[in-house]
Amino acid sequence: MTRRIRLIADDYGLAPGVSAAILDLLDRRRLTGTSCMTGFPEWAQAAARIKPLCGRVAIGLHLTLTDQPAVTGKSSLAPQGRLPPLRSLALPVLRGRIDARDVHAELDAQYSRFVEALGRRPDFVDGHQHVHFLPVVRKWLRARFLDGADRPALRGAPALGNAASAPKVAAIAALAAGFNRSMQRAGFTVFEPLTGIYDWRQPEKFSPLLQIAVEALPERGLFMCHPGHVDETLRARDPMQSVREVEFAVLASDDFGASVARAGVEIMDGTG
Repeated sequence: MTRRIRLIADDYGLAPGVSAAILDLLDRRRLTGTSCMTGFPEWAQAAARIKPLCGRVAIGLHLTLTDQPAVTGKSSLAPQGRLPPLRSLALPVLRGRIDARDVHAELDAQYSRFVEALGRRPDFVDGHQHVHFLPVVRKWLRARFLDGADRPALRGAPALGNAASAPKVAAIAALAAGFNRSMQRAGFTVFEPLTGIYDWRQPEKFSPLLQIAVEALPERGLFMCHPGHVDETLRARDPMQSVREVEFAVLASDDFGASVARAGVEIMDGTG
């Protein structure tokens, strides 16, 4: 039986160049799907472009609680209307300096924008900078998706043991402690292990990491990536820039297509 691999691009909707690159790769069938950031002014146009792909590719919601404008405006979460850095989010929530109700309101707003634009629930949910692993977000997921028939799948925790990015993997795994088991008990499908983690300041690491996924990623696993084209909007919004062009070039390349064929695997579509 042919092994299938799940490749998911983060950040659809972050900037027009990012969205265009992801759509190109989806058209080439080099990705399983993408997760969407719904909080930007361009979201309606980005949603209209990807809506025809619903059902063929996996389209998810990329929950965003850091470093971008808040859909809900000013609150204890975003005192100036801008979401905090990750380091200023987790502990203040635990200590009550950020009201969990404000976090949940922001997530509700992002979810509503997804459903309104695409006319459907997300196929899966993950988080920008892995914020879906936070306890306050786990609580929101369980409350929002009570109906088992319509629960989205969730991106699970990474597996430890990748020496090339061990500190980063360990930090994410610590944030995700207990996530897989608790969310599975709540009735969610969890894709695990999460792979594709590396220091994006070293773009040369992406291609070898992708090749490992081609050769060994289990069917329940997930490889995350961040392809894109750099434009002025991206430059203004996110520090992860030129490496996105590298990831796009690798994923679009004939070499990658040949490596998938040699390995005898298939890139899973949105029905997987």
